Amino acid sequence: MPSDLSRMAEIIVVNYRENFYPFFKNDEYYYKELNVIDLAEELKENLTGSFVYDDGVVKGVAVVKGNLLDRLYVEPRFQSDGIGARLLKFAEEKGASELWALEYNKRGIAFYQRNGFELTGERVLEDEWVPLLKMTKT
Repeated sequence: MPSDLSRMAEIIVVNYRENFYPFFKNDEYYYKELNVIDLAEELKENLTGSFVYDDGVVKGVAVVKGNLLDRLYVEPRFQSDGIGARLLKFAEEKGASELWALEYNKRGIAFYQRNGFELTGERVLEDEWVPLLKMTKT
């Protein structure tokens, strides 16, 4: 799995830019601070909780921290192919039963709801301006 770190980080960076930049339009963060090298190092620290979907090419990544699904991303070109659902099921088998979803990420929230997660009504602001909604497995 260490050989997959740069690919895993690349998938996450691409998803952040594709899905979250349109809401926050923060050039400094999305195109300077957020980068594959630093994110790969961060992922390296939690390698035991990181999983990839690999059918010859790494197409998706999930990161589990205890019972928290910390990240789940699929390369945009391969979304809607069932990869996310497979990664989510595997993450659940590893103990993930809750997550925080970006409030603006309606597609992601709908995906988790289709897969048995429910909104709890709990909301937090990460970094004082990123609204997150808590979801748990029913």
